Amino acid sequence: MSENSTIEWTDATWNPVRGCTKISPGCKHCYAETFAERFRGVPGHPYERGFDLRLVPEKLAEPLKWAAPKIVFVNSMSDLFHEAVPDAYIERVVRVMQMADWHTYQILTKRSGRLRDMLCGRLTFASDLDHVWWGVSVENRKQGLPRIDELRNAPAAVRFLSIEPLLEHLGNIDLAGIDWVIVGGESGWGARPMDAAWVIDLRDQCQAAGVPFFFKQWGGAQKSKHGRRLDDRTYDDMPQQSVRTPPPRLHRLALIDDLTAGATA
Repeated sequence: MSENSTIEWTDATWNPVRGCTKISPGCKHCYAETFAERFRGVPGHPYERGFDLRLVPEKLAEPLKWAAPKIVFVNSMSDLFHEAVPDAYIERVVRVMQMADWHTYQILTKRSGRLRDMLCGRLTFASDLDHVWWGVSVENRKQGLPRIDELRNAPAAVRFLSIEPLLEHLGNIDLAGIDWVIVGGESGWGARPMDAAWVIDLRDQCQAAGVPFFFKQWGGAQKSKHGRRLDDRTYDDMPQQSVRTPPPRLHRLALIDDLTAGATA
């Protein structure tokens, strides 16, 4: 279930953490929670515990098993920087990204203060890795815009914004130090509406600043009906990806053995 993704801006998802808790208006209709809670109480299912937060160390080695390079969304079903995830475990996750450097990783959080603090401290080793992209969610002015400043103050080779669900007009935003912007509306039943003028304004700001712009979706209760075209075209721009050759299979297997032994110790 992790090796392929239907998310428009990634190839695969990797979830060494599962579950989360709501902290802002953008969390109201969390797709991950809706999915996970369907399986609460189903014996043996990955989400038998619903959306309760838990570490999944047996998933740590997963990117090392993928020989072909992928764009990998890290913790699509959680938030790596959730306050209940220990610093040491976050470092283990990032060390895997450092090792499996033929992939490109996208880490997205609403807990931007912890992201900044860890990249300035325990995760300093990862701050210049150009295959690791660090992002924050931005849904509104009150909670979302301050996250951009905290991301900007984090040492990182690539920074991005996921402005989804876009819940209001954001006004002029400072895109200095930002390398990519994703914009999208909320989807699913009860989805809050997104005005086209809000999207167009963000697109124009990105174009003026030379920042790649990706329009993910209009959203709505049945998002497939509304598609993802803006002004009669799609916007799929992304930062340039680093290109590295995967190591030989035996080397990858040795790394997997080491990680597996550490995860079960």
